[in-house]
Amino acid sequence: MTQSFDAAMHAFAPRLPLAVGLSGGADSTALLLACAGRWPGQVHAFHVHHGLQAAADGFEQHCVALCARLQVPLSVRRVDARHASGQSPEDAARQARYKAFEALALDNQARAAIGTIALAQHADDQVETLLLALSRGAGVAGLAAMPAQWERGGLHWSRPLLRVAGADVRAWLQQQGEHWVEDPTNADERYTRNRIRRRLLPALQQAFPHFRDTFARSCAHAAQASELLQELARADLAAVGQPPRIAALRLLSRARQANVLRHWLRSAHGTTPASAQLDALLDQIAACATRGHRIHLKVGSGHVVREAGALGWYNRPVLDLISARDGGAPKQPSQ
Repeated sequence: MTQSFDAAMHAFAPRLPLAVGLSGGADSTALLLACAGRWPGQVHAFHVHHGLQAAADGFEQHCVALCARLQVPLSVRRVDARHASGQSPEDAARQARYKAFEALALDNQARAAIGTIALAQHADDQVETLLLALSRGAGVAGLAAMPAQWERGGLHWSRPLLRVAGADVRAWLQQQGEHWVEDPTNADERYTRNRIRRRLLPALQQAFPHFRDTFARSCAHAAQASELLQELARADLAAVGQPPRIAALRLLSRARQANVLRHWLRSAHGTTPASAQLDALLDQIAACATRGHRIHLKVGSGHVVREAGALGWYNRPVLDLISARDGGAPKQPSQ
């Protein structure tokens, strides 16, 4: 069930000292204000300057003034969050932000080991994330949307407002007489998340007033299913070996092959296959009944190849090095 802002903060029990990701917007301003009041002297603020728009300097200035007034230490990190070709701007900014938070936490270790990094995403953000995942045909891991707590980079992360409606966060902040900055890109409907926020959420509110609760339950079910699939994938990978043995893979159902191969590629090689790529690989494994059957497919950010009785994975630079070593021209990967 959704919570009031006060109830969510009462339930929040972080490891201290606590760092709050502060953008200067309403949500992170409210979270910092509440945390600083509850744990005086135990709260830090982390601000990431993305360098993507002229207003970014104003965001930083607002955060500096706010933290000075609250007597909260502020650490600022400037990053280059420009997106690569084929990458969404939102994804690039998010990845840069998390790396910056981890770096800021490491920088603060000499003064006080950060126990928790708190982020201010709320229930509306969770709904937007779920709808984005649905629009992209995501599996259960994507449909689980954002976790309330997790470990990353040796740090504990938390989203204490994930069950609070966005309007309730702003209402609480207005009751405190506090101001915040508005990111001008939030009104730009070229970004999918903004279109969801401005067009779909009002329609959902009218058609299904309790959609935040029901969508949150679906996310929780997907998260549980994803956890079970991960447990099965770890067990299957232990059985088929690393690198995966083709004969052992062929003993599994196609669904379990897909599950364990996706896990192997992500955990061992840091890459995620597209659905079409994984289907093509499964077809090749099904056809791989003879010793001479060749597998050489583009998968994720590299290539899966057959190496004797097992699967190997290489990125393109490694393939070129192997080809050069063998005295031939770089091979063209199968599609």
